[in-house]
Amino acid sequence: MNPAHLHLLVNHLPVIGLIIAILLLAAATLARSGALVRASLGLLVFLAFAAVAVYLTGEGAEEVVERLPDVDDAFIEGHEEAALVAAIATGALGVVSLAGLWRFRRPRTIPGRFAILLLILSLVPAALLTWTAHLGGRIRHQEARPGWSAPAGAEEAEEEVPSESAP
Repeated sequence: MNPAHLHLLVNHLPVIGLIIAILLLAAATLARSGALVRASLGLLVFLAFAAVAVYLTGEGAEEVVERLPDVDDAFIEGHEEAALVAAIATGALGVVSLAGLWRFRRPRTIPGRFAILLLILSLVPAALLTWTAHLGGRIRHQEARPGWSAPAGAEEAEEEVPSESAP
């Protein structure tokens, strides 16, 4: 396993995890479940650490892929800049979540206003992580790059599915 493999292994965790945490926090808020709100906040803290880990594995991945054909350094740099902002935003969300867990440890209820505020705040890192992932996809996936179009005949090739012959 090289650094690029490691980066690819962990980079989906904060993106997908944050979407799951947002859905869990929304459900917990609607159900007024303190236990689920706490679980959501714990997940947000974990995802903050995961986002930092993803960012830190990026440099090693860059060293591997920058020498590959069809890799444009501009795509790497754009992804790297967006990743820093996304990691900081996700880290800040994790800090606020951790502060909420600590602040509302007694009584064991977390005010609904705090949960709603956190839910709204979590949309910012979610959008930033999604954009960062999109930019990362452009590094190796030509179909994600601006101006790309499918090669001529690609649609017809998809429609030609071999039929199974009856005995």
